[in-house]
Amino acid sequence: FLVKIVQEYERAVIFRLGQLLGGAKGPGLLWIIPCLDTFRKVDLRTVSFDIPPQEVLTKDSVTIMVDAVVYYRVFNPTVSITKVENANYATQMLAQTTLRNMLGTKSLADILKDSEEMSEQMEAVLYPASKNWGIKVERVNLKDVKLPTTLQRAMAAEAEATRDARAKVITAEGEMKASHALKEAANVMSESPSALQLRYMQTLTEIASERNSTIVFPLPIDFISNFMKR
Repeated sequence: FLVKIVQEYERAVIFRLGQLLGGAKGPGLLWIIPCLDTFRKVDLRTVSFDIPPQEVLTKDSVTIMVDAVVYYRVFNPTVSITKVENANYATQMLAQTTLRNMLGTKSLADILKDSEEMSEQMEAVLYPASKNWGIKVERVNLKDVKLPTTLQRAMAAEAEATRDARAKVITAEGEMKASHALKEAANVMSESPSALQLRYMQTLTEIASERNSTIVFPLPIDFISNFMKR
């Protein structure tokens, strides 16, 4: 007999003369018979792999490059050994094809705006296929979406035009509010001549604080009108 050690995060699948010997074993010490038993360990921890950049044609006929990362774990060690030759490679190929097929049904605006929703939809599609291999896809994250250079320039120009238009609208609204305030101030001053004189004095104070060599002193309008009458 040979002694094999299986860690807490591992399970062992044993074949005796080619036949599966019960379910997954471990953790702890296991005894196997040399030349009769075949011993294979399966890691139950969550592992990840990167989906290389994929060229995708979106629904609105825009060619983009998208890459992602997939997190998965083995929940049935026996099935992952007996149902598929290489579970890790099979999951990678399935994730790549699913990514291209799913993004091909979405427009560019949907992909850029709802990346989190895209990830959830990929999880929902991958799990029913991978569970037959004893694998559970836990999470899929879109890492980067690369746009063509011409499209990047066009989007930048559009964003700049939108910002300029918004700035002009804000400026026009400010001028309109200022004109209303000036109109109300003029109405108040017309009702009270003393308020106009106080405004004159305030203006003189502001001019004097700037150290100007020439100061123009505005005469009250009522004072000039008296001379005109004479």
